[in-house]
Amino acid sequence: MIYVVATLTIKPETRAEFIAAATACIKETRKEPGNIAYDLHESVTDQAKMVFVEQWENADALVPHRTAEHMKTFGRVAVKCMAAPPKIEVITPEKVDVR
Repeated sequence: MIYVVATLTIKPETRAEFIAAATACIKETRKEPGNIAYDLHESVTDQAKMVFVEQWENADALVPHRTAEHMKTFGRVAVKCMAAPPKIEVITPEKVDVR
C-alpha cells in the first residue's frame, strides 16, 4: 500500500472553481481500480493550501490514474488556480520505532 500527499497552494479568488473541479475528479478517481481512498482537505491555518490525501493498493495503480481523462480535465483547471507549484509526496506506511 502507498499514500500520496499532494499539497497545492491556490489563488484565493479561484477557490470555488478549484473545489468544483476537484470534486468531480475525486468522484471519478474513487472508482479507479486500486484506489482505496482519495480525499481533499483544506489547511486550518492557510485557506490557500489544499491537500489531497490518497491511498492506493500499490504504485502500479497510479500509472493509469495519472493519464485518466478526469485527471487531465482537473489538471487544466488546477494549473490556472495554483499560486505555486504543487508538492507531491509518495509515502509508504512503514512503521518507525519511536520508543
